[in-house]
Amino acid sequence: MALAAIRSTASARAIRNDSSAATPATTTAATAGATPTQQALKSAQTRARLIEATIRCIVKLGYSGTTTPQVAAEAGLSRGAMLHHFENGEALIKAAIVELHDKRLRAFRRAVDTGNHDPRTLVRAYWRQISKPTFIAFHELALASRTNPGLARILQPLQVEFRDRFNAQADVLFPEWQGQPEQFRFAITLSQTMLEGMAIGLLTGGMDEAMVEPLLVSLEAQIRAMVPKADTPVTQDQAV
Repeated sequence: MALAAIRSTASARAIRNDSSAATPATTTAATAGATPTQQALKSAQTRARLIEATIRCIVKLGYSGTTTPQVAAEAGLSRGAMLHHFENGEALIKAAIVELHDKRLRAFRRAVDTGNHDPRTLVRAYWRQISKPTFIAFHELALASRTNPGLARILQPLQVEFRDRFNAQADVLFPEWQGQPEQFRFAITLSQTMLEGMAIGLLTGGMDEAMVEPLLVSLEAQIRAMVPKADTPVTQDQAV
């Protein structure tokens, strides 16, 4: 069955529960704080293989061209084994979107946790991130959702959840902006919109690659101009 034929009935929060799909024994062990069993670890590894295979298929074949048998083949598993972990294409595509969002959040944290909040460093780190195949997969899903109501019902709640998680993480990682929350949101939105737009332009041939560097430099300058200036201590002479 093609993933394009999925049905959407679960909420965004239920998606994370579905993605766990733990057996009763695994759930009991996790609740008790016990070490995961070999079976639970093997199950998690198989699910991860299927999710990554789904992402690769979307990159190579597009959303409409991706089918559950193709995903199973890409993962090196039988379709029956795949259905043991994901009951249908809907559950699989939900898990893939969640993984794409988690990859993006992890990459963002890695870039910022270096402690170097220089705009050039941050802009270049984000540009490298969205130049990877995972961005192509997400872009493919976003475009397909425009004319696929079932996919849209899956993607849109997850997009809202991702934006909330991203903003909450950004607030923690950039304490220097706490006094200017609106300016911070503007800087974040400007960076995401411009860089992702550039990536789409390159993917579709709508932008000359020679424009990438000048645009990155321009964005860095704009963000640098918005960075809050550290308070300068008042000397005794100035106070007099």
